Amino acid sequence: MLFERIKSEGIAHNSYMVGSGNDAAVIDPRRDCEVYLDIAQRRGMRISHIFETHRNEDYVIGSAELQNLTGADVYHGPGLDWKYGNTLKDGQEFRIGSLRFTAIHTPGHTDESMCYALADPGSGKNNVMVFSGDTLFIGDVGRTDLYGSEEEERLASNLYDSLYGRVLSLGDWVILCPAHGGGSICGMSIGDRDESTLGLERLQNPALQLKHKSDFVRHKLGEKPTRPPYFSQMEKYNLEGPPLLGRLSLPPPLTPREFRTEMEKGTLVIDAGEPAAFGGAHIVGAYSIWLGGLPVFAGWVLPYDRSLLLVLEDHDPAHLDTAVRHLIRTGYDRIVGYLKGGTEGWYNAGLPVERLNLLSVHDLKAMLGRGENITVLDVRGQAEWESGHIPGARHIYVGHIEQRVSEVPKDIPVATLCGTGHRSGLAASILLRAGYQKVYNVLGSMTAWKAAGYPTVTD
Repeated sequence: MLFERIKSEGIAHNSYMVGSGNDAAVIDPRRDCEVYLDIAQRRGMRISHIFETHRNEDYVIGSAELQNLTGADVYHGPGLDWKYGNTLKDGQEFRIGSLRFTAIHTPGHTDESMCYALADPGSGKNNVMVFSGDTLFIGDVGRTDLYGSEEEERLASNLYDSLYGRVLSLGDWVILCPAHGGGSICGMSIGDRDESTLGLERLQNPALQLKHKSDFVRHKLGEKPTRPPYFSQMEKYNLEGPPLLGRLSLPPPLTPREFRTEMEKGTLVIDAGEPAAFGGAHIVGAYSIWLGGLPVFAGWVLPYDRSLLLVLEDHDPAHLDTAVRHLIRTGYDRIVGYLKGGTEGWYNAGLPVERLNLLSVHDLKAMLGRGENITVLDVRGQAEWESGHIPGARHIYVGHIEQRVSEVPKDIPVATLCGTGHRSGLAASILLRAGYQKVYNVLGSMTAWKAAGYPTVTD
């Protein structure tokens, strides 16, 4: 039997490849799907089935892409007007070699959500694994807010019924294979480890300690997860099928002059370097989105109708590959090229740069102590803000800065901060793009502020 978990960092996405004999199935494939072809070739198998657990919201699913490359059949849940693939019925069974997959309709996270129970009849009649999508995670359950507040109670009620009536009843020994791991925005507190069983989740998962439906529903209604704007684009792509990529190709290097010519056409620049490097020197008008932040934060600020240019911090080819994969997984296909020689090559060519002022927490504390007129802008999430912030700070989440920039005074300096200085670097770059003159990014941000023993409030 073949079993492989393929992890996509950044979006904390898990896809799975399971096979027996000559055939293999892929569950929730990612869009850059050559990894599955490589596994199949290495194991001498053909990919015959592609199973989706739901219409994903946080990334472009690779089902249509993988089908185009392999001819495999795609299957997904009922209730949506899918433009590709086949709609499943509850209880429908499939044979993959000697293995048996059973489709289980588990509405709650979304109406069409499916789980897939896996049995190996050759070794026993019981199910051994369940691929749970966004229905059940390690340490958490799926969010129920995606249809809006008017539908949230219905979805939470359905999720409770699916968990207790369809999933947990498979057996405590069943190995849990969720669609996301720790760090995903598809749950509020998903655990970091990869391995669990239904029995362990029954004992330890906080959401599953709420035995009564009314308590479970009340708990879900009290959650306030963020809903990034790019979710709408992902839902459209994943219903209709996104543009096909074929084998992944990387954008070409551009000389500084070629890069500038592209900028003059209105192409947006993403600087994927670290905040300190961006602060030292960067191309005027660039967004500061560090490499690890591209999978999530590009979708908060970048439009889908503009082409993109990349500036990378060093010349490691792996960084270009990583940046491109992060972007295409959230539907950003129009990557024109990357800057040959990076920022150093840019200013060596005599082209203009600007700086982003950097502050240590000690600098900021001294400025506040002297009574200097400065806006302290905290761009963390709501829960982080509520856990403790600098007295007198303003709060706007980084993903909302562009829409709410008018709320930030323009005639006095602004110091942005977040958890460690990465998201605040993005926020500061947005302010620079909006014409703010005196902008500071606080290095280390709240982590450093608290480590220095400086005061916080929780109003």
